[in-house]
Formats: sequence, structure tokens, C-alpha cells
Amino acid sequence: MTIKLYGMPLSNYYNMVKTVLLEKGMDFEEMLILPNQESDFLGKSPMGKVPAMETEKGFLTETGVMIDYLDSLGQGESFYPADPFEKAKVQEMIRYLELYVELPARRLYGEVFFGRPASDELKKEVKPQLEKGFASFNRLAKFSPYLCGEQLTYADFYFRFSMNLAMTACKRALDWDVAAAMPRNNELIARLDERASIQRVLADQKKKA
Repeated sequence: MTIKLYGMPLSNYYNMVKTVLLEKGMDFEEMLILPNQESDFLGKSPMGKVPAMETEKGFLTETGVMIDYLDSLGQGESFYPADPFEKAKVQEMIRYLELYVELPARRLYGEVFFGRPASDELKKEVKPQLEKGFASFNRLAKFSPYLCGEQLTYADFYFRFSMNLAMTACKRALDWDVAAAMPRNNELIARLDERASIQRVLADQKKKA
């Protein structure tokens, strides 16, 4: 069966999985749906979150799990290095982006997407977390020219759809211009945006905005 990807173009994690599917040239069908707690969707995504993926054997959730599943199918290019240690470094980078950049920045998304200003208390709590997260990210990132070295990896796709949102959240909620302080981020985003897969994802996102 054709893979079905459940979610919405405004979800950065949905867009990560969609980019990988496009990069690999895999056939898939988009099933546009918002996160919800309806019983039918909970049967597909137990937390009611997006994205979720339907395969011939059943449903998968969590972005990293879905991407690793797609990689294991062996179709199209793998964006993991062949060397086990270098592969682990890519996975390490992904975890840092998820846990120490995107997760704290997500607490500010109410202001970015819904016009709900972050409280002073929340700002005071989140900014030190992000400062630490950005610092740890910069210690790991190589930018030569991609995050983990010369090879484009899955970490770069995570970066494209998490770092941009985090920097936007910092600018709007904290009046903190991370892009100016970390110019290599914008350089890599521009490089990634030259790819046909990401151009397609961004165009589809714009249509649904």
C-alpha cells in the first residue's frame, strides 16, 4: 500500500517526515488532519499528535521513529553516514535539537501562532534554557557545510524545521535576535532551501496557511 502521512503543513515535525519522503522519491498520500482526541484518530496516534504514518503493517508515531523506519526500507538515499559512530553523532545532534532547542522554544509558540503573549515569568524561565540549548548546539554543529560535516543528514532536515521556528519564537516573544547572533544558522537554512523537496514543503505550507 501507499504510505499515508497524517498531519498538517503547519507542523514542523510533519514537514520533516514529508521532506524525507520527497527526498527518497517514495510514493505517499497526505491525510490532512489536526491533532485531536477523537477516538478514531487515537486509534492511529495514541497521543492524538501529528504526524502519524500508516504503513502496510500498521501505524507509526513520533518523527524519529518514522524517519528511521523509512531509512530502514532502503529506498532512495540514506541520510545517515555508513560509519556507526558518525551515524550516532547525527542522532545525537537530532536529540539536541529536539530536547534543548525546539522543546523549550515550543513554550513560546502561543505568541508566535496564536497571539497569546508569553508571561514575564515564562520568558524568564525559558530564555536561560534556550541560551544553554543554543550553546550546546553550537558546540556540536560543524557547519562544514552541513551540521555534521560534508554530508547532508537527517539532522539537517530536523534543523531546517525546528531552528527556524525557535529563532522566530525568540524574536517575537523575547525580542532576542538569535539569527544575528548565529549567522551560520541562516546560511545553512538558505542552503537547504535550495533543495526541491524543501521548496515543495514550504510551498504547500504557504498554501495551507
